[in-house]
Parts: sequence; structure tokens; C-alpha cells
Amino acid sequence: MAILGSRVAIGLRHKRVTLQHPGPDVPDGSGGFTQSWIDDPPPADARVEAASASALERLAAGSAVLASATHLVTLPYRAGVTTATRILVDGRALHVTAVRDPEERHVDLILVCEERVQ
Repeated sequence: MAILGSRVAIGLRHKRVTLQHPGPDVPDGSGGFTQSWIDDPPPADARVEAASASALERLAAGSAVLASATHLVTLPYRAGVTTATRILVDGRALHVTAVRDPEERHVDLILVCEERVQ
């Protein structure tokens, strides 16, 4: 897949993902709080792929070094996606660590994500 400036065919967007944004803190019953998440409907069809070193180098060219990543997620453009966003896919949570809008055309988003195992 070409990383910069090209569209991903709908046939390659084989995963249905849900975007979520942080919600209010919720009491955990032990005197502390836990983060809640609010869905950002509707779900999106996305391409989810393992992040290869060469893909990350192309994506990060001319910008800050990407600290860690496990997946690249390409989906139709959606406003409001930030590094506070997480993506649910196949029962897993991917946390967005970088957001790219190729050529700033608001057509697609390429999200660099990290899967955090708890």
C-alpha cells in the first residue's frame, strides 16, 4: 500500500472499526476512578495492518520520530480524530499515537496506533 497521497480501495477496508473518545472519569468502587469511553458513531470500514518499519519510516518522513506503533489504520476522513482517540477492532483497543491526513485533502486518515496489553 502506498502510504502518502493515495486512496485505499474499499475492498481493502476489510475491518469494521468503532472510534471512541475519552469520556468522564467513573468511580471504580475502590476510591479511585477509571477512564470511560464514548463511541463516535457511525462505525467505519478500515484497513488495519501491522506496522512495518519501512511503512513507519515513509509515514514519519520529515516529522517527529514515531516512538512505538503496532498498527496502521486507514479509514475515510473524520473530523475530531486525535491522539486521545482509540479504535476498537475485533475486540481489541488500538490507541492512536499519530494522525495523518495525506495532502490535507480530508479524504482519508492514516492513523498510527499502538495496542496496549493490560
